[in-house]
Formats: sequence, structure tokens, C-alpha cells
Amino acid sequence: MSSYKVNFIKDKEVIILGDGNNSIWKKANGLTNFSSPWDNKPVKKIEFKAIHNSEKIFFQFKVDDDQTHVHASDDKKDSINSSDRVELFFRSDAALDPYYCLEIDTTARIMDFQARPNRVFDFNWNWPSKDIVVKASVNKDHFIVEIAISLQSLKDLNLLKEGCIETGIYRAKYNKQEDTSFEPTWITWVNPNTPTPDFHTSTSFGLLELEY
Repeated sequence: MSSYKVNFIKDKEVIILGDGNNSIWKKANGLTNFSSPWDNKPVKKIEFKAIHNSEKIFFQFKVDDDQTHVHASDDKKDSINSSDRVELFFRSDAALDPYYCLEIDTTARIMDFQARPNRVFDFNWNWPSKDIVVKASVNKDHFIVEIAISLQSLKDLNLLKEGCIETGIYRAKYNKQEDTSFEPTWITWVNPNTPTPDFHTSTSFGLLELEY
């Protein structure tokens, strides 16, 4: 299983702003080996970072993109589901029963839900609001999404075990077509080796290892 080491910081009060400027990110390892196994076109650079203190884990996506797309819809779920976004999935084990999904667009909107095998999704479930913060910014040639999650909430969901979190890390890029519609390119850290794009499978997860 692919793994990524999440460094420890002693900083107690960490405020994320979604601009990438907090000094904590200089202490984090950079992960850039993302690909789209189902598309031959090159993928623009994505850099993922994670770091933690004694109370929270912090995630950052910095994504090269000069044409971000936000789908216009009055339905929040439909809008996020058809917009440029980054995604984090967390599972307790390979059975995926259940697992938890965070899909976050470039405006910092969250589509969070509990899932079970065969794409059984519960959109009435939400990550406890007191345990998650999301910030984002869109710049000329890239966007940044930053997320802070309490370690206690990960423990309560049986996701943080012996210093490890089984995690899927993904990106959906929506590309404008000649008929003005938008079609997605699906990008992942771990190649799930599926014939068609699929993140909702046990083979798409890697391991975050928290260092102390």
C-alpha cells in the first residue's frame, strides 16, 4: 500500500486561511505523484501536504489550474458534484463498511457523506461541524484548499488507528468541451487498476502514517 508520512508539529494554535502561507506547511512533506490512469493527457501539478499537532490534522491541496470550473446550480450537491474539486476518503478497513467522503470545491463548499460498498451513499450524514474547518483560495494559475480535522473525530469514527489513517486522495478536473459542456478528468494518488474511473473501491486507498 502506498504511504505518506504526516509530520508532527508542536504548534498548538494553528489557523488555516486557505492561502498556503501558514509556516506549518514548510514542515510538511510534499506529495505530487498524482495521475489519471484512464486518460492519456498530462495532468497539471497537484501538491498535497498533511501535518498534525496533538489535536488536529491539517491537509492542503495546491492545484495548478488557470481555468477552474464551478457548476451553476441551486442544488448544492449537484453543483459541487459537477465542479472542480479535491476529495478525501477515509476508511476503517478494506471492507469499506462504512467509509467517509469529503468532496470540496474551489469555493470551500463541502459535500460530505457516509458511504458503504456498491455506492450506497448517505448524504444526510455530515462530518461534525465543530470538528472540521475548510478554507480555499483561487489564484491566477492555481487554487488552494486547506482542511483542519480534529483527531478525536477520526478516532470516534474508527479511522485513526495506531497512528495510521487509510485514505484516498483525489481530484476532479472539469474540462470545457467544444459543445460548451464540461466533462471530468479523474485524478488519483493511488491507481486503483480499474477499467473505468472509480474511487469508490478499496484499491484506491493509501496510508497516512502520523509521525510523533
